[in-house]
Amino acid sequence: MRLVLALMWLLHWLPLPVLGRLGEGVGSILFTLIPKRRHIALTNLRLCMPHLSEAEREKIAQQHFQMYARSVFERGILWWGSEARLKRLIQIEPRVPLDVIKAGPTILMCPHFVCLDVAGVAVMLESSLCSIYTEQRNKVFDRALRRGRSRFRPVKLFSRAEGVKPIIRAMTKDGLPYFMLPDMDFGMKNAEFIPFFGIPAATLTAMPRLAASTGAKIVPVIATMLPNYRGWKVTFHTPWDNYPGEDDMTTATRQMNAFIEQEILKAPSEYFWAHKRFKTRPEGEPSVY
Repeated sequence: MRLVLALMWLLHWLPLPVLGRLGEGVGSILFTLIPKRRHIALTNLRLCMPHLSEAEREKIAQQHFQMYARSVFERGILWWGSEARLKRLIQIEPRVPLDVIKAGPTILMCPHFVCLDVAGVAVMLESSLCSIYTEQRNKVFDRALRRGRSRFRPVKLFSRAEGVKPIIRAMTKDGLPYFMLPDMDFGMKNAEFIPFFGIPAATLTAMPRLAASTGAKIVPVIATMLPNYRGWKVTFHTPWDNYPGEDDMTTATRQMNAFIEQEILKAPSEYFWAHKRFKTRPEGEPSVY
């Protein structure tokens, strides 16, 4: 792993167009060499986008592998690039919502697009934050990942096992925004089956529950790649006021999924299709994979 990190450090000096094309080339190779992940991505796309032809879905899947590999190669810039270089490459629209963050508890809802780490850096260039963190198996990579994500400002990272109490303290006592990734399948604990592109998906209901208990505003954050290898765009959407309001948790979580669906359709190849989003099935239903 030290050799991999050394290679990432060396490559981060390359111009982004060179690094991006290199990542896309590796992604194309991985699409052929990793049939298990290719199968997962294609299965997800068949379920979520049945209106497309098989050829169209395969094209999106291949592009997804290219975009994902690009994001890995480009991560070196996020970890070691200068602040000036990052500010040149990250286009923020309209701005980091510091006024919302300073006004009270804030949840930055960031779905699993391949360059979501760019969204974290965009925030960290201007504000500390807190988030859930899954410790990496490789200790060397784990340390590099932690350093890379907190090199501009301190960040509070909590394990999922710690529960919600330390997150609430960080939001309400320390004034830290909670950088939340709400759209993966973690099983049925604290989750419900909520439609995702019409397919029942085990979805955490934590976001509306946390917003209801803290009065937090929800600010959706979407990170995508700019065309022609010009960098990345991080879009901070208008805060969701009065969320979940009078809605029950199921309805509020459905609103979250519907928003993520509409954003995916804007950049379908950049969503993390290689994850088993439908791994957990309703009782009696067979695995889709």
